[in-house]
Amino acid sequence: MVIKVLGSGCANCKKLEANAKAAVQEMGLEATIEKVEDIQAIMAYGVMSTPALVVDEQVKVMGRVPSVEDIKKYL
Repeated sequence: MVIKVLGSGCANCKKLEANAKAAVQEMGLEATIEKVEDIQAIMAYGVMSTPALVVDEQVKVMGRVPSVEDIKKYL
């Protein structure tokens, strides 16, 4: 499983990354978490507001920071 956090590195982006890591750890999953900060790469996903969460190349959330519990539902 590949999880991508799309964003410029703002506080919300960092919070989303931390929440994603916590969700993966709590569920005991094997996953790679990547940060994507390149604006062209972010736009390629059709994301217009960050942060965004992408799981296996599908955009699950954009424009907000989901809780650890919410992220678990997407995994």
